[in-house]
Amino acid sequence: MEIRRITRADAHALAELDKRCFAVPWSERSFEDETENTLAVYFAAEDNGVIAGYCGFWQVAGEGDITNIAVAPEYRRRGLGSRLLERALREAERLKLCSMTLEVRKSNEAAKALYGKFGFEPVGVRVRYYSDNNEDALIMMRRLKTNE
Repeated sequence: MEIRRITRADAHALAELDKRCFAVPWSERSFEDETENTLAVYFAAEDNGVIAGYCGFWQVAGEGDITNIAVAPEYRRRGLGSRLLERALREAERLKLCSMTLEVRKSNEAAKALYGKFGFEPVGVRVRYYSDNNEDALIMMRRLKTNE
């Protein structure tokens, strides 16, 4: 399994993966746009030519905001989400970002446990954040090690 930066050529596979993982998936065009966004950083986990998962974040005002992390159902429970998140956090520290934030569905216990394992802590709630069912999002944050 190789973890690498995404390219424009990955957009179709990433959009197909998103359809399998999220109620409101990103389009192929959205992924294409992200490859051209200089403030976006995305990594894909590739297994023999198959995109098994991805994780990405945006750099905003010296902080990182995780936009998505997804793992194909057949690759779950193998530590791939952890590997992707760890890679994103290493890159954020390399970029000297001071913190990383994310939103997660309040009902997504597996994701909340993963983020907690990596030192993310709840810092707030976005009420009715998710458009598919108006579920609240828990805002989680982790301070990063910067070599200042």
